[in-house]
Amino acid sequence: MAEATNELAFLVTGPAKLIGVDNGDQRSLESYQGSSRTTFQGRALAVIQSTGPQGPISVMAFADGLPTGIAGVLAVVEGGLLLFADCDGLVAAGAGPGSVIHNAYGYGLFTGGLGIHQGAIELGATVVPVSGGMTPRQVTLIRDLQPDILTCAPSYAIRLGEALADAGLRPGAGLALRAGVFGAEPWSKQLRARIEELLGLRALDLYGLSEVIGPGVAAECAEAADGLHVNEDHFLVEAVDPVTAEPVPDGAPGELVFSTLTREAGPLLRYRTGDIAALRRGPCPCGRTLVKMSQVTGRRDDMLVIRGVNIYPSEVERVLLGHTSLSPDYLLVVDERAAQSQLLALCEYAPDSPGRDGAGPDGAHGPGPAEADLELRLREVLGVRVGVRVVPRGTLPRTEVGKAVRVVRWAGGEPPVPGLS
Repeated sequence: MAEATNELAFLVTGPAKLIGVDNGDQRSLESYQGSSRTTFQGRALAVIQSTGPQGPISVMAFADGLPTGIAGVLAVVEGGLLLFADCDGLVAAGAGPGSVIHNAYGYGLFTGGLGIHQGAIELGATVVPVSGGMTPRQVTLIRDLQPDILTCAPSYAIRLGEALADAGLRPGAGLALRAGVFGAEPWSKQLRARIEELLGLRALDLYGLSEVIGPGVAAECAEAADGLHVNEDHFLVEAVDPVTAEPVPDGAPGELVFSTLTREAGPLLRYRTGDIAALRRGPCPCGRTLVKMSQVTGRRDDMLVIRGVNIYPSEVERVLLGHTSLSPDYLLVVDERAAQSQLLALCEYAPDSPGRDGAGPDGAHGPGPAEADLELRLREVLGVRVGVRVVPRGTLPRTEVGKAVRVVRWAGGEPPVPGLS
């Protein structure tokens, strides 16, 4: 790996030819400092050809979340199936041949469900291929099959945990879950704590993106759970300033940039992901020496600019979820009806919290915070006013399939949430 970080060898197809790289070339990373880091700017890069020396296509995944909003077909050839299959993330979570993995990531033309499924098969584990949605059925399967590993988006883990609790299934009382591997969307340490409380498991982050390979790019280990190990034997990672594209030092947040080292179909050279995170190096208690990336704090294109202040949704989430009397479900509304946009944070009280009228029935939660108190705290953290509205329970949309929608824009017409004025 030490050699790989200094020199890259490419089997050239497509983008690398544009900057003069030939087959078998070995170049230092510094020699590409003057070259533009690539993004998917059109279908020419988003659609991977199925012909060439790599062989026939074995897996095709449809990616509709590319940074430019372009939908594309991304391919994996037979030699890349082991790379596509996320074994490392499952192993880091403690999964093995005796595990039962409840896979609630979406299947179909989405890399998450298929990648986890293939990884579970490679491990010799039993996989429950339930996909997303159909929450009552998921509750039944978890109750009857007693999985020890849960894989899904973190927002759906909350929805599933609440449904399990409603069915009388709680940690130590009907649940056998030991670890959860959650990815596909940014989430905070506060949301991690809520998930672990609901499900009684070790909540671990998983990072991947279809353009690079799928879900097997980086994962947290159960021993430390303090950052995601990047699989440097397959991917070279950098962090750059989102505006200038200049490298940032380890420990400083920047936009993640990946080069694929072993991918055969559609290799990428210095691909800008749009995801914001920090890198750090050093040994881990689990024994891995791979570089770690922090949890993704947001995306370059998710950043909100309110009165000149840059805000990521995850920053608001950390404040709201710091109050255990508030539900993990929230929605940010950018009110654009006036000349100067305003940001509203909509949230609900947790099911076992009576709001501000007293402690919860089991004493777990105290009185809920007032809207004014939340607004004050958000202003202290963000440096700009954010309006807060605590709406009746059940008002905000819940995520059943796919990624949670945390931000909506209100330019006119009916409000995005009933009762909002």
